[in-house]
Amino acid sequence: MNRILTYTFLLLAFLAHAQVKTVFDVARKGNLQEIQEIYASNPKLIDTPDERQSSPLILACYRGNTEVALFIAEKTKNLNYNSGTGTALMAAVMSGNPTITQKLIDLKADLNQADTQGKTALIYATFFNKTDIVKQLVAAGANKNSKDNDNRTALDYATFNKNTELIILLNKQQ
Repeated sequence: MNRILTYTFLLLAFLAHAQVKTVFDVARKGNLQEIQEIYASNPKLIDTPDERQSSPLILACYRGNTEVALFIAEKTKNLNYNSGTGTALMAAVMSGNPTITQKLIDLKADLNQADTQGKTALIYATFFNKTDIVKQLVAAGANKNSKDNDNRTALDYATFNKNTELIILLNKQQ
């Protein structure tokens, strides 16, 4: 009987340990309470990149995990962290999440930071025809003349996509 109890206890302890979510798991699929608990236990974790150099904020933005992304954005020490493949703002653009995008704009994220391809958030938003997000970025003052490593601007991508609305928007003087 003691052996059965011991094995049961060890199995339950193993399962409980296996269920622990990392800050990266929570960033991708967790909820506000989980990220608040992680932050309370170790605030530095929200600024620690994973093995691919993505921060929890980038992951939450890319996955469109709004509540978690908004919380981390308020708490992070480096809102403009660039993994090389992009920033949180670029990830929010890729997920097409205007709520997260606006929050990052409001917190003064660098609108013109580029990834290793020279692409900015505005270039990505235009490339993927995310009109509402392009409007947000332009209204916030994103540089419409930034060029990527292929020497293309957001307007070049709007023209390539034959997106008349974005062509007009990007041709307007600020």
